[in-house]
Amino acid sequence: MTTTTATTFDASHAVQRVVAASRRVQQPQSSGDLVSLAMGEPDFDTPAQVVDAAAAALRAGRTHYSPLYGEPTLRAALAERIGRLANRSVDVGDVLVTHGGTGGLTAAILAIVDPGDRVVIPDPTYSLYADLISLAGGIVVPVPLGPDLHWDLDALDAALVDAKLFVFCNPGNPTGIVHSRAELERLGAALEGTDTIVLSDEAYADLTFTGEPFTSALEVASLVDRTVYCQTFSKSYAMTGWRVGYLWGPSAIIAAAARIHNTANGSMNTAVQDAALVALETCDEDIARMHEAYARRRSLMADGLTAIPGLDVSSPEGAFYLFPRYDLDLPSVELVGRLRELGVAVRPGAEFGAAGEHHLRLSYAASDDAIIAGVARLASGFEALR
Repeated sequence: MTTTTATTFDASHAVQRVVAASRRVQQPQSSGDLVSLAMGEPDFDTPAQVVDAAAAALRAGRTHYSPLYGEPTLRAALAERIGRLANRSVDVGDVLVTHGGTGGLTAAILAIVDPGDRVVIPDPTYSLYADLISLAGGIVVPVPLGPDLHWDLDALDAALVDAKLFVFCNPGNPTGIVHSRAELERLGAALEGTDTIVLSDEAYADLTFTGEPFTSALEVASLVDRTVYCQTFSKSYAMTGWRVGYLWGPSAIIAAAARIHNTANGSMNTAVQDAALVALETCDEDIARMHEAYARRRSLMADGLTAIPGLDVSSPEGAFYLFPRYDLDLPSVELVGRLRELGVAVRPGAEFGAAGEHHLRLSYAASDDAIIAGVARLASGFEALR
């Protein structure tokens, strides 16, 4: 009789680094009458003409491998769009279609960061950045935001000395703020004469409410030549499940990112790229319609939260998030668990960095009814917990 012994297994050091560094919280599945204000994705359906384009592509036999950098027609359209932002002619060879914004961020960070490299991120910010930096073996250097949730520019200047990379999102997740042209120009001035690379994640660029035009890092002369631009179709076009994004930046960096992306992901889905091209060409009115709805929901949520004692509500400038600070003596992860028991799901501020503690992230990518009900339950929950 043969006996077997269990094989011992330790996850790789890369996995262990991510586990040690990650603040990402896996919330339980929503059930019953729980109202969720936690989701980071549009609640709108993808525009019908985009869905139809994908179906037509499949019926036409567009089911085979795509070129590793992406479909030429889509890349050409993206190069034209990027060129308008950067005010220059853009080489299609420097555009890489990626497996969503996540695939683009992963490819860029793993292509740039070596073990021991210092990588600066705002604190709080999107939690994926720290995970990817840790996966690459880099050193995460978090810089706490100012009281208004914008960059503390003096602290940022000091942290950027000898940094390999600065990663940020604009508009901000989880903060819902929008970095101004003046802030971006100050960043460019701080980096003058250095080799620091900037990775600008602009997933929410079409969702701003400041009354001023959004400024991309590509529009800032002192940043454009050192910037890797990461974009996605997920937010503007309500295409989260389609998983299509793109990168543009200095040729050598994009070539390195393509090597990572091609190794980990291979080529992108062909029919999805055909649909993405239709989104670029036809969805301006859809974006405007969704923006109008978000603007109404933003006011609805902000007004409701402002009426809750103990909440200091941030200025909702962009994306579809509010990031209020609360005065209860509870860690945000524990508070979120208590609130779930009371029927409303939100995300803990600490998930996005140590400086996010005693904040909650709420999403107004939800129906008016869900926002009204969720804010009412939040108010009742805070009253019960006092």
